[in-house]
Amino acid sequence: NTLEGGKSLSFLFFTKTKSGIALLYNKETSNTYDVHLKLTKEVLTIQKLDVVCTRGGDPQLNVHLLRTAGEEVTITVRYLREVPSFLKLPLGSPVPPADQSSRVSSPLFDSGLHLNGNSSNTAPSSPSSPSANEPKYEKRWLDAVSLPLLMARVSKYKAGTDKLRSNSFEVCALDGTSINILQFCTAAESTDWLQAISTNISDLTLENMKMINRYCSPDDQIVHMGWVCGNPHPDDAAPSSTFKFLALRGPWLYIFRSPPVSATDWGQADTLYILYEVLFKVHKLWMAEDCWIQAKFYLGLQQDEELQDGEPFCFSILVGHGQSHTFSVEMTSDLAVWEKSFQRAVFMEVQRVGSKTYMCSSQSKVLCLTIDFGSGFTCSESSSKKILWRYKFSQLKGSSDDGKTRVKLLFKNAENKQIEMKELEFSNLTAVLHCIHSFIAAKVASVDPVFVNSQSISGKYMI
Repeated sequence: NTLEGGKSLSFLFFTKTKSGIALLYNKETSNTYDVHLKLTKEVLTIQKLDVVCTRGGDPQLNVHLLRTAGEEVTITVRYLREVPSFLKLPLGSPVPPADQSSRVSSPLFDSGLHLNGNSSNTAPSSPSSPSANEPKYEKRWLDAVSLPLLMARVSKYKAGTDKLRSNSFEVCALDGTSINILQFCTAAESTDWLQAISTNISDLTLENMKMINRYCSPDDQIVHMGWVCGNPHPDDAAPSSTFKFLALRGPWLYIFRSPPVSATDWGQADTLYILYEVLFKVHKLWMAEDCWIQAKFYLGLQQDEELQDGEPFCFSILVGHGQSHTFSVEMTSDLAVWEKSFQRAVFMEVQRVGSKTYMCSSQSKVLCLTIDFGSGFTCSESSSKKILWRYKFSQLKGSSDDGKTRVKLLFKNAENKQIEMKELEFSNLTAVLHCIHSFIAAKVASVDPVFVNSQSISGKYMI
C-alpha cells in the first residue's frame, strides 16, 4: 500500500535456506549441545557433532560431544582407541567453525585428545606411529532431528511464564514435538534465525490455505491463520502464557488449542466470534528507527506512544460485555499481517452479509436498528415495521454510551444541519458498537481503490 508522500511499506515473505551453528539446550537434562542447523523450505534439521570411527576398530563407536554445566574434566589418552564411549568436555569449549570439514582439527580436542593420533605438546607422545590398520576417527555432523515446519511454531517465551528468553527460542512441530531450546551468541543472530524459520512456516501456511480455499465456497475462505501466544491478564494471580492457533475464515474468528488439520477439526474450536462484532486493537510495538514514522502512520498508532526494546508485539480482540483476548506474536511483520488480514476479513464479511439488524428499545418501545452497508442506519418499530428514522453513515457525528446497555447516537440532519440525538438500549451493546464500527470501516475502505484491489485471497502476503 502506498503511504502519504509516495512512500510504501511492504512486508514480503521469501522462503529461506540457511545453515549455521547454534547451541541446543535440553530441558530434561539441563545440558547444552553444539549443533549444526540446516533450514530448508519444509524442514529444520538439527545435526549433532559425533566422533565416528571410519577405518579399523569398531565402526559403531560414536563419541558424542557434550557441553555440561558440571565441573571441567581434562581427558588425556595415549591412543585414540582408548577413548571412552562418552566424552565430557570442559565447560565453555569453543564452538566448531562453520566449515565442518572432517579433516580440520577442532579446538574441542585441545584438552589433550586429538584425532588420528595427532596429539598436542602437553599430551604424552605415542611410542610409535599408528599402523595402517589403526582406527581412524573423524568428526561429523550427523542428523539428529528433522522437524517439519508445516503448522510449526516458534516462541521466545519461557514455558508456563510470561517471560521472554534472551538470544534463544523454541521450535515446536504440529504434533507437539519440540527440539527444545536453540541458543545463539548474539541477539542479532537469534533474530535472524527466528525470522528465517518464521518466514518458512508462514509460506507453508499460505500454501496450505490456498489448497483448502480451492475446495471451499467464496463465503468460507480462509483469510489468515497462525500461532499466537495468549497473554495472561495483568490481574491473574499466577500469570502464564498459553499458545493458541487463530484463524480468520468466512464469518468467523476461530480460536483453537492446536491447528485444525481435518474438516472435522474446524468444528472443534475453543471459541468462535462473529468477525464484524469484534474489534481488533494493535498494542505498542517496536520497529527499526527508519521504519518507525511510517509504521505509526500505517498502523494508526499515536505519535506520543513510547516503546521499550523487548516488549512483546501484542494485539487484542475486544468482544462483548467488555471482555477481551490479548495475544502476542514474535515479529513486527506478524503483527502487521494480522492487522491487515483482520481488516480484509471484516471487509469481506460486511460486503457478504450486507446488513445486520439488532433488537433494541427506546422509551419502553421495542424497536429494530438495521445497519446496512448501502443505506446506513434505519430504525423501525418491531411489530409494525414502520420506519421511524433513517441516516447515512456520513451523518453520524458522534456517540456516547454508559458501558452497559445505553448508547446515544448523534446525527446531522441533512436539511436543517442540526444535530439530532437518538438514544437506544441494547442487551448486547458492545457487539452493536463493534458492528457499527465494522460497517463504517468497510464503507470507507470500499472507496479506496488500492485497498479494494488488494483483497485477493490468492495473492501473496503484501501489505
